[in-house]
Amino acid sequence: MTSYRFVESSVDNQSANGVDAPTRLEVPAMAEIIGHTFIVLDDGFVRAVDYLGGDHAIVQAARVSFGAGTRRVHEDRGLIRYLMRMRHTTPFEMCELKLHVRVPMDTWRQWIRHRTANVNEYSTRYSIAIDRAQETDFNAWRLQSPSNRQGSAGFVEAEVGRTLSAAERDLQKLSRKIYEERLAVGVAREQARKDLPLSTYTEAYWKIDLHNLLHFLALRLDDHAQSEIRAYARVIANEIVAKWVPITWEAFLDYHIDAISLSRIETNLIGAFLSGNADAAFSIAQEAGWFEWDPKRERWKPNRERDEFLHKLKTRLGLSTDWAATQSREAKR
Repeated sequence: MTSYRFVESSVDNQSANGVDAPTRLEVPAMAEIIGHTFIVLDDGFVRAVDYLGGDHAIVQAARVSFGAGTRRVHEDRGLIRYLMRMRHTTPFEMCELKLHVRVPMDTWRQWIRHRTANVNEYSTRYSIAIDRAQETDFNAWRLQSPSNRQGSAGFVEAEVGRTLSAAERDLQKLSRKIYEERLAVGVAREQARKDLPLSTYTEAYWKIDLHNLLHFLALRLDDHAQSEIRAYARVIANEIVAKWVPITWEAFLDYHIDAISLSRIETNLIGAFLSGNADAAFSIAQEAGWFEWDPKRERWKPNRERDEFLHKLKTRLGLSTDWAATQSREAKR
């Protein structure tokens, strides 16, 4: 359980609705990692610069909203889990985290799409671009996924990877050389930078409230997210957030990361499946458009929603998916 240290306020310890007057909350576990550099990728990093609040601040904010009676009903952990479960997000917005990050520009493009933070990025109009670019190991070149246009699956052969990595190093060196030559003859920094590769590292201060940070992590920890940004998300999650707000993080894992969501169709399908009525289950799936026959190819048309559901059944719930194959064969006859 997290311990807290309170800094005394000069204001009298008055209360409203039975709630203690606000005090400055410090989390000792955060004091140990503030300013610590967590290395990500080959030359990237994440540093926690500052924070506001913690698990207790979430409880404090919720009790102001709910009133004094909440104290007798919930312990801190129970209240936080209730807030997470019921999606009462405002108390989580009472906590904020400020990070200093170094990240490749192509990864930063994805990161900055989360428009729920305060950001100040290193400017290559005022300063010379950071002389580091992300390099790819010969065994880390990923293949394009055949089923997901924005994803990858598998890796290129090692020999091909060595050729790609060598060409990457040459390109990065050449682009840097051209950039520095432009600066040397007086070209404006804002123009000299234009041919730098997206692998060039940038830095930024990124401040975000806990509610929006958890949303960021839910998306960027997902297996479908790009590998590079997942690496940053894992560090932020495991090395910082889990220590800063451990009760909240536990609830977030239970109700979001390690949980699954079920649509109305999926709920009805599982009900039919568990009742032993495979025919009804297949009918529900057909009505949803999950099984449409392609007469030209003589097979069922691809359906991502269907495949995702079957994946949930097999890997998350441990249930058999044989009924779908069996029923679809029967339906074709």
